Parts: sequence; structure tokens; C-alpha cells
Amino acid sequence: MAHALFVCLHNAGRSQMSQALFERAADGRHTAASAGTQPGERVHPQVVEAMRELGIDLSGRVPRALTRDLAEEADVVVTMGCGDECPYIPGKRYVDWDLADPAGRPLDEVRATRDDIARRVRELVSQ
Repeated sequence: MAHALFVCLHNAGRSQMSQALFERAADGRHTAASAGTQPGERVHPQVVEAMRELGIDLSGRVPRALTRDLAEEADVVVTMGCGDECPYIPGKRYVDWDLADPAGRPLDEVRATRDDIARRVRELVSQ
């Protein structure tokens, strides 16, 4: 069983969607967590709505800060826009996903980001 950590700036959009979609795709074979280098106060409302369309409820999730411990627990760390603020842990596999931040974007653009993440997550789970 592998453990993936998804990291973005605020842990309020991309990383939250990634964790939820990874957990669904892995179906108990792997685990996931998410965090942000500068966590926001809540998950973006458009993200909650877009994920609800897939039957995934993120409304109760609270963004959390990235810690070195979280990174050390992971087998793979997927970064999304956190740049040099993400800690580098030798021996970990790092993947960087260039994805638009869904903050303040219209729902159709958030859906497109969600669907892009879903595709990437399926590829990651299959590896």
C-alpha cells in the first residue's frame, strides 16, 4: 500500500480534490492526504460544488498546513503551485502537476480542473 500526499498553496482546492479523487480511484488499495504551504480558512465553495456533482462531499474538510512529518509519511508527493515552499525529503518520489488554481474561477473552469485531476489521479494509482 502506497501513501500519496497532495500539496498546493492553500489546501482549499486542487490538493483537496486530488486527495478525494485519489481515495476513490484507489478503492482502499492506497491512502492519501493533502496539505497547503499557506492553508486557507475553508475549501473553496466552487470546489465543494464541483466535487458534490461526483457524489464527493468536501464541505466538512478543513485546510491544514504542510509539515515535514506529513511529507516524510508519503511515498509520493504531488505538488501543485507551492514552489520552493514544499520540503524536499530525499528518497521520496516527487511529481509536479501544473494546474490552475480554482480560487475565484467559474464553476465550468473548476470542473475542467477537477476532470484533469481525475485523469492524472487514475494514472498515478495505476503506477
